[in-house]
Amino acid sequence: MPEAQASSSTSPQPTYAATPGLVPTPGQTVGPFYHYALPFEGGEHLVPAGTPGSVRLHGTVTDGDGAPVPDALIEIWQADAEGRIVREGGSLRRDPGVFTGFGRTQTWRDGGYSFTTLEPGPTSEGAAPFIAVTVFARGLLNRLFTRVYLPEPAAALESDSLLASLDPADRATLVASREPDGSLRFDIRLQGDGETVFLRYPRHSV
Repeated sequence: MPEAQASSSTSPQPTYAATPGLVPTPGQTVGPFYHYALPFEGGEHLVPAGTPGSVRLHGTVTDGDGAPVPDALIEIWQADAEGRIVREGGSLRRDPGVFTGFGRTQTWRDGGYSFTTLEPGPTSEGAAPFIAVTVFARGLLNRLFTRVYLPEPAAALESDSLLASLDPADRATLVASREPDGSLRFDIRLQGDGETVFLRYPRHSV
């Protein structure tokens, strides 16, 4: 996986020189038009509820004012419980016996979302397990990338290079909290105080 670097949803966008004689095409946001076709039945269930080892990953997406975003689209990619990077097809037509490591869902009117999945294992010895997240929402000129780190083991979190590069407040935005029922809560703040740390990758410059 390419090395991730901390970024920001408010970072300056790249600029491009205009071609003489041509009128620039107006910029367009990435949503909310995708709600027409991109969500698919069962996209939020990477495994059926009740599967041994399954966990509910859930949270709320909010904007810079703290208001819920009711029409965001969330995608997750992850390793399986043994830390293997999955390369199985079949995400769009779920086979309950096949774990593909990919899920997609939209937020509800209150900005909430939920996935049923497996807790990922470490992809290498001592690595901190995490779930890769992509966020699409109205007003964004491009999708946003972030990570959901499992809250344990603590030693793995301490040794993670990305987390170590962040101050404590920013680091906290990337670590899920364990709820009393065992589920994982991960809220996503698009801007403002408590903004989630978003990532950029070398091959994704725009």
